[in-house]
Amino acid sequence: MTPQESIERALELSRADDCIVIADEVSGANLRWAGNTLTTNGVARSRRLTVIALRKKGEGVAAGVVSRAGVGSDGIEEVVRAAEQVAAGNEPAEDAAPLVDSAGTSATWDDEPAETAIGVFEGFAPALGHAFDAAAAGGRKLYGFAHHEMTSTFIGTSTGLRIRHDQPTGKVELNAKTDDLTGSAWAGVSTRDFRGVDVAGLTGELDRRLDWGKRRIDLPAGRYETLLPPSAVADLMTYLYWSAGARDAHDGRTVFSKPGGGTRVGESLADLPIRLWSDPRAQGLECAPFVIAHASGENSSVFDNGLALQPTDWISEGRLAALIQTRHSARLTGLPLTPGIDNLLMAGPEGSSASLDEMVARTERGLLLTCLWYIREVDPQSLLLTGLTRDGVYLVENGEVVGQVNNFRFNESPVGLLSRLAEVGASVQTLPREWSDYFTRTAMPPIRVGDFNMSTVSQAS
Repeated sequence: MTPQESIERALELSRADDCIVIADEVSGANLRWAGNTLTTNGVARSRRLTVIALRKKGEGVAAGVVSRAGVGSDGIEEVVRAAEQVAAGNEPAEDAAPLVDSAGTSATWDDEPAETAIGVFEGFAPALGHAFDAAAAGGRKLYGFAHHEMTSTFIGTSTGLRIRHDQPTGKVELNAKTDDLTGSAWAGVSTRDFRGVDVAGLTGELDRRLDWGKRRIDLPAGRYETLLPPSAVADLMTYLYWSAGARDAHDGRTVFSKPGGGTRVGESLADLPIRLWSDPRAQGLECAPFVIAHASGENSSVFDNGLALQPTDWISEGRLAALIQTRHSARLTGLPLTPGIDNLLMAGPEGSSASLDEMVARTERGLLLTCLWYIREVDPQSLLLTGLTRDGVYLVENGEVVGQVNNFRFNESPVGLLSRLAEVGASVQTLPREWSDYFTRTAMPPIRVGDFNMSTVSQAS
């Protein structure tokens, strides 16, 4: 049974007042390697059916959500009845709203689900083989993996909505190590289809970093002028974005809450006129142009399924411009409806064109990070985060990298960093390392911060 047929059958079986059905079809392909040798490759497929039963109760509407994997034609009714039973036992939902009216059917609604296969690596795999040979000749070892996934999501409702979205998601993570495994460097990239992934460029950068690491320098904890590459910036800004829920801010629980009540929308967060935004049609970072909500939460509502998404500035000219909103939270806050979008971009002032290398070249003395990991929240009121540096922290003196220093634990707030930016470079598509299992579509600049807080020395390697 096709996803479309599953949806129609579930809607036909529904006895609820209204019903939303989401069918997800996922196919994936992967390669893994270690010590300059391909170790595994494989493909996988999965499917999931989510039924959202809506039942009028008093003056409101109760929702029941049941989601199950691998549902065949003989299991659809069981899922529908289970969702209806959950709705019958629930109180009216505070986020209840009219379902999105049918705006027609997606032109590709009847097409088969999109899928990926091992052939997606047709151009990537030979380049990886050449990289293995070069690494072995240079006394270095490559470890890592490549993963590609295609998710086709179909949404049908009792109001006649029939829409779909096909989402390709790919990433490469590479670790290069010295032959004795004492030196390590990391690079990663996101991709929609693995065309244009520059394996030689990635491994060349890793070689350069391992060469920098031949000299080791011990430094104490403290505040240092620090250059953060796009990947590290993506990890910090992604956490900021995930924390930018309007409901939590309105309730006084986050860094975006205004003392005395309300939100900080309209307030300045940065002296530099930076922009942080999402756009479902951003080139190379395309994502669903409508809301897909499998469950309701602080920043999502099942009632909003199918709402059209538009480019949204979260920070504009350095000022907080919007927070993530459902229709329910927009009613509470009085702010415009701005649902979350599955990508994130950041840019500095007009003319911010410097590359990371150019920023290094004009650094008198400072640290150059590679990436961050094990990031955890310490204080939501200031969005203070802690985490560790990994796979290379380098000392820059007089415009040149002079050696690798020890790792640190850091304590910083991405909101606080915005207010202390000294320089913003050119934005490039990048992969957040810490959050790459959940959020891959980002474009970020390198940044310079005059006093990044390395709170303690870390023994992590």
